Amino acid sequence: MNKIAKTQSSNRPTGRQIIASNRKARHDYEILDTYEAGISLTGTEVKSCRAGRATLVDGYATISEDEVWLRGVHIAEYAEGTWTNHAPRRARKLLLHRSEILKLTSKMRESGTALIPLSLYFSNGRVKVELGLARGKREYDKRQSIAKRDADRELERYAGRRAKGRV
Repeated sequence: MNKIAKTQSSNRPTGRQIIASNRKARHDYEILDTYEAGISLTGTEVKSCRAGRATLVDGYATISEDEVWLRGVHIAEYAEGTWTNHAPRRARKLLLHRSEILKLTSKMRESGTALIPLSLYFSNGRVKVELGLARGKREYDKRQSIAKRDADRELERYAGRRAKGRV
């Protein structure tokens, strides 16, 4: 059972509770830098996130007019929502400091970089998104990273067998 600590003054959980993660992003992209941003959501979107009904697969972030927008992220409609329900794939505003936006803007001008959502999570009761400044991997880069992962796994197996005296 997943136990989450709660603060004494409020009923809000503390710590980090993952809603959705984009595991394919780390395979398809080389992550250069990561940023944590708040996200502006409606009430039914937060309730849907609490139910774990969000996916980041097709998501990306854009910068327009000194604002950062999250696009392509699917947060399913809330089952008990009425006419107040939200559109599942609407653009959502990300909350970053002005200095972070300016830094991101200058790094985005570099060719071949994109802002990709890596994970969506609750942090002290608030929904946050972890953004990765990413550069696309080529096919041979993907093969190299898979080969490196397999070699590291084999080394760990060998070290484990050696520690147990089975070599």
